[in-house]
Amino acid sequence: MKKKILVFILALILTPALTFAAEKELEEVVLENAIEEDVQVPQSISISEEKAPVEEKSLKEKLQDVYHLEVDKYDTPNYLLSEVLTKHFDEDPIIDRTQLWAGYNGDVRMTFSDSGDITNHYDFNTLNVGYDIFLKDNNADMRVMFNYNPFTSRNFVQNLFADMYIATNKIPHHRLLIGHSRPPVGMEGAAGPFVLPFIARSQISRNFGTVRKLGARVSGDYSLMGYDFGVYSSDTYFQEFFPGAEFIGRVDFKPLGKTDGRYGKLLVGGSMDAGHRDNNFCVVGAHVQYNYKRFMANFEWAQANGYNGPSGYSTDKHASGFYTTLGYMLTKKLQLIARYDEFDPNREIANNNKREYTAGLNYFMKGQGLRLILNYVYCQNDAARDSHRVMLGTQVLL
Repeated sequence: MKKKILVFILALILTPALTFAAEKELEEVVLENAIEEDVQVPQSISISEEKAPVEEKSLKEKLQDVYHLEVDKYDTPNYLLSEVLTKHFDEDPIIDRTQLWAGYNGDVRMTFSDSGDITNHYDFNTLNVGYDIFLKDNNADMRVMFNYNPFTSRNFVQNLFADMYIATNKIPHHRLLIGHSRPPVGMEGAAGPFVLPFIARSQISRNFGTVRKLGARVSGDYSLMGYDFGVYSSDTYFQEFFPGAEFIGRVDFKPLGKTDGRYGKLLVGGSMDAGHRDNNFCVVGAHVQYNYKRFMANFEWAQANGYNGPSGYSTDKHASGFYTTLGYMLTKKLQLIARYDEFDPNREIANNNKREYTAGLNYFMKGQGLRLILNYVYCQNDAARDSHRVMLGTQVLL
């Protein structure tokens, strides 16, 4: 009985102490609650945070960026005023951006013939103004480009309208294009004027390629191969209304496409241009191109049983030719180049070949956007006097 009374008394004594301790512990837990404390939520996770608007650069700042611009690549064109002349439509549901651009390439040349005659003149090789429109989500892009340099066999209006097309890259690895564009007649013949290593194109390109035609084409680009096929009107530069149909196709293989450039880039391919314009014509060609670090080399061959080139069509001439080019970047801006170029304008006539030996320097001040060019050409002709040409050219892309 005494034990029960003692336990009861101890319970009465300890109960207030335990209650006080529990209340003290509970108060400490409550004080740690963020609802009671004035705790600041970090800005990085704040729901109410608003992004500060990006302040657009002023015209002066954009021009300063152009002045300090450093370009390492020279195999693609870069436009110096792209930031200034590009307008973005962030709120527009259809148009993403538009870009106005211009390109110029010209040279002063001196020609020395073996007879002692010297001719000096200035050439506008290329003078283009273009306007590009890009839609949202890569749905489509459009281009209108005007060509202002004169050409003797075409009037001003025929030569004025150059690229005019609408295209889309919506299908992965593919590009679909409808309109007036430069088709892939050969390797150099398909290249734009602002990435050429020399002032003048090779002889097979000047005769067979570098034309613009109205048609529809599809091109594909994969790691190990690429292609470009199209059907066109055999007219060139709006001189006739559909004188016939023309097929132009090119296939390229990339044997080193899976090596991430460790051994360079190798391109091996061929092309065909066949159609009808008064008579049938067909041009076939093959090409090889290799780039490794500072070194580049290419080779291209073509043979024509009639052709439909920039100077007009020659359906009765069987011509052929080839060229090879070597180039090396001496510095990040200075390139040394050399080319051997041979052309037979008519294989049915003997001793009429034309050979050109060219050496030159390219100085890429701002990549292809601002470039100085120096070329020396020795022209060896079987049926005419030999001659020498010295050309000093300038290229500006805005």
